[in-house]
Amino acid sequence: MFRSTGPRLTVSLFPLLLPLFFMTALARAEVPLDPHIEALISRMTSEEKAGQLTILQDEFRNTPPGVNPEFKRRQISELLADVRAGKVGALFNGQGVTLGREAQRIAIEESRLKIPLLFGADVIHGFRTVFPIPLAEAASFEPELARRTARVAAIEATAAGIHWTFAPMVDIARDQRWGRVAEGAGEDVYLGKLFAAARVRGFQGDDLRAEDSLLATPKHFAAYGAVTGGMDYNTVEISQQTLREVHFPPFQAAFAAGALTAMSAFNDINGVPASGSYWLQTQVLRGEWNFRGFVVGDYTADLELIRHGYAANGSDAARIALAAGVDMSMHSGLYISELPKLVAAGELPMAVLDQAVRRVLYVKKALGLFENPYRSLDANREANQIGLPAHRDLAREAARKSVVLLRNERNLLPLDKAAHIALIGPLGDDRKNLFGPWTLFGLDENSVTLKQGLINAGVTRLSVEQGSEIETALEGGIEAAVAAAKNADVVVLALGEGERMSGEAQSRTSIEIPAPQQALAEAVAATGKPLVVLLSSGRALALKGALRDADAVVANWFLGGEAGNALADILLGTHSPSGRLPVSFPFESGQQPYFYNHRSTGRPVVPGETTEFKTQYREARNAALYSFGHGLTYTTFTYGEVTLSAPSLPWDGGLQVSARITNTGARDGEEVVQLYIRDRVASITRPVR
Repeated sequence: MFRSTGPRLTVSLFPLLLPLFFMTALARAEVPLDPHIEALISRMTSEEKAGQLTILQDEFRNTPPGVNPEFKRRQISELLADVRAGKVGALFNGQGVTLGREAQRIAIEESRLKIPLLFGADVIHGFRTVFPIPLAEAASFEPELARRTARVAAIEATAAGIHWTFAPMVDIARDQRWGRVAEGAGEDVYLGKLFAAARVRGFQGDDLRAEDSLLATPKHFAAYGAVTGGMDYNTVEISQQTLREVHFPPFQAAFAAGALTAMSAFNDINGVPASGSYWLQTQVLRGEWNFRGFVVGDYTADLELIRHGYAANGSDAARIALAAGVDMSMHSGLYISELPKLVAAGELPMAVLDQAVRRVLYVKKALGLFENPYRSLDANREANQIGLPAHRDLAREAARKSVVLLRNERNLLPLDKAAHIALIGPLGDDRKNLFGPWTLFGLDENSVTLKQGLINAGVTRLSVEQGSEIETALEGGIEAAVAAAKNADVVVLALGEGERMSGEAQSRTSIEIPAPQQALAEAVAATGKPLVVLLSSGRALALKGALRDADAVVANWFLGGEAGNALADILLGTHSPSGRLPVSFPFESGQQPYFYNHRSTGRPVVPGETTEFKTQYREARNAALYSFGHGLTYTTFTYGEVTLSAPSLPWDGGLQVSARITNTGARDGEEVVQLYIRDRVASITRPVR
C-alpha cells in the first residue's frame, strides 16, 4: 500500500510475487520421536489414547449458546469424570481462568497419566474486543493489519484461558451465496495466501510456548468454499488442477507460517468426504507438504460420514476418519467409544492409533503444556489484558481500513458535520448487528452504533429513523423515514444484512437486500435528497435500483465494536477510505459463482465485437458491477510510466515492475497499488486477469 500525505509523495510498491508450485516426492511426514512422549504412549491404555484424540464442548466453563447444533450435551459432573479418567484430551468454546485452572488441575493431578488439557475456542475476529469480520479486513489489502488484530485476539483469548483457536478460515470463496464468505479473505488466491500467513503469525506470535501464543488452525481442509450452488455443507465436484491452483495454496501458506493444527472440512470432494479422505489428509497434507501437526475434525464431521453414505455406522466412521488422518474427533464422542473396540477386534492397527496420539502430544509439548500446564490460566492477565483502550483503538483503525467506497458521484462524501443529516435504516442505531457472525465472547454493550459515532464526531443536527426491520416492514416506518429525509440536507441509509444472515448455515439463493429495506430505499430516494448508502454484509451483494444508483455507496461489511466511530471517521472525512473489494459485486444474483480471475472461453465478449453467440447471460453482462480490487478514495492519484527490469519474465526467476504514483488531490489518501498479469498463450487455459 502506498500512503501519501497530501500532494507530497513517497512511493513503495509491493514486490510482485509469482509462486511456482512443485510436486514433492511423496514421503509421509511424521513428528520426531520424543522419549517423554514415547514413554507416555507405552503406558497408555487404548481408552486413554482415544481420550487424547477426543475434544468435547466445554460445559464446565459455560459455552455460549447457539454456536453449534445441539448434540450430546454432557453434565458437568460427567465431563469432569471423563477428564479424570483420561477420556478427554481437549475442551472447546469455554473461557475463564478460575474454572479453567480447576479443569486443568483435575487433568494433571487426578488423572492417571497427568496429561494436560488443551483448551480451544472459535476466536475468529476478536475475543472481547471485536474486530471487523475477516472478509472486511481483507478489504484493507493490508496483511499486516490482520496480523496485528490476530495478535490482540490472541492476547485477550489466552488471558481468558484459551490455548487454541479454530482460525483462520482460509477457504477461497467465489460464490457469494455461501454464508461463510464472511470468514475468509475472498475470491483471490494471492490475497488469500497473504492473509492466511499473516493471521497465523498474529495468533501464534514468535514463540508457541509463550503465555500469549494462540495455536492457529487453518480451515476447512479442503475446498469448502467450492460447495455446489453456494449451499453450506454441500458436495464439491472439482478438478485436481483447481484444487492445487486455487484451494490448496492458502493452506500451504498458513502451514509455512507455522500452523501446527488443521481442521478437516464437512464437504466431500468428488464423492469422498474430506474427513474420510486418506489422499487429502495423509498423502497431500503429510506426504507432499510435510505437515507435522495434527488434524481435528470439524464439529461431528466424523459421525457425518454415515449420512454421507461413506460409513455404515459409528464404528465404521471412526475407523475411516482416523485411518484417513483425522487425529482428533470433535464432540461426537466416536473416537472414545469406538477406537478401543476397533483395536481390540484387530480392525484398526495400534500403530495408527499411536501415531495420532503422538501428533497430539507433540503439539501439546510444542505449546509448553507439559512443563507449564497452567500456561494461559493467569488471573492477573485475565483482569488486566482484555478489552484495553489500545485494543479498541486498533479495532477502530481496522474498521476504517476495511471500508470500501464503491461510488461517490459529485464528491458527495465526505459530509459536512454541520449539515442536517437524516440517518435512516434498521442498522443506523443498532448494536445487535455490528459484530457479524462468529463472535462468541464480545459484548453488545461495548459496541458503538453509527448514531453514537456521528454524535461522538460532533454532528449535532441528526435525525434518526429506523424505517424498517431487517427482514420485515415496520408499520409507519417508511412514512416517518420520508418525512425525516425531506427535512434534512443529506440522507445516510444504513441498510444490509443482519449478522445472522451471514456465516455458517446462512446460504442465500438471492444476495440482494431484503425487500422491506429495498422498498425503504426507493421511497427515500424519491425525495431527491442527496443519498449515501451504507451496506452492512458478510458477502458481496447484488444491488438494485436506489441502492445501486445512490449518489454514494459504501461497503462497510460488519466492522465490529468500533463500527460507529470508524464509519463517522470515513463519512466526515477525518480519514479517507482506502479499502478495496476482496470479492466482486455482481449485477445479478444469478451470476454466481462470479470472480474476476475466471478463465476465458472460445467466445468471450470482446469490446467492439458483436455480443451475439458470446459468453454472457441474456439479462446481464459477463462482468461485475464492482470487480475485485475496486475502491475509491477522497483524493486522486496519477500513475506514471510503468517500467520493467527485463523485457520478459524468466521461468524460474522474477522481474521488477516500477511506477511513480503521485497524489494529485488536495487530501491525504492511501492508494493500493495493484498489478495484474495474464499468460496469454499456455498449454492449459489461464485466467483472463
